[in-house]
Amino acid sequence: MTIKANRLPEMRKAVTALTSKRVLVGIPEENAERNEGGDASNALIGYVLETGDPSRNLPARPFLVPGVAEVEQQSIDRLRKAGEAALRGDAAAVETALAAIGLSAEAAVKDKMDVGPFVPLSDATLQARIRAKKAGDAGAAQELQNRRAGMAPSTELAQPLIDTGDLQAHVTYVIRDIRTRR
Repeated sequence: MTIKANRLPEMRKAVTALTSKRVLVGIPEENAERNEGGDASNALIGYVLETGDPSRNLPARPFLVPGVAEVEQQSIDRLRKAGEAALRGDAAAVETALAAIGLSAEAAVKDKMDVGPFVPLSDATLQARIRAKKAGDAGAAQELQNRRAGMAPSTELAQPLIDTGDLQAHVTYVIRDIRTRR
């Protein structure tokens, strides 16, 4: 056996890159300002929607944790491959794997916001959506009409977590160093 090059420095760098970073998915507070203004940030709104607020009669509509959970095994497989790349000294492959994990989890969370399943909106919330939009909200109006006609409440016409799309647009991922949190 002939050793042609000492790849230990590259391997250490790649392993450190993998073990010192974490992928976070959600709505970072520093970039959570709502496009339409208001007192509550997207981060706060996302938290309340995820966990619910019984004092305001808001049921939990979890989207973040279940969304990430849907890609957990895929992420583990990518981390395993990133570990193998790190042992070969391939730091670029580690960064690529972390970014792929982040993008995959971000997409899964956004998809969960679209498909649920969630508790349907209340009549009062549907009416508020209609009033809030200049042209009204056709989906909310049709949902109210269906309910008045005796149909069961549904989320097909008025999605609970999608109104303006601002919250969903702020779901993202970041790769942070676990030592400095930056």
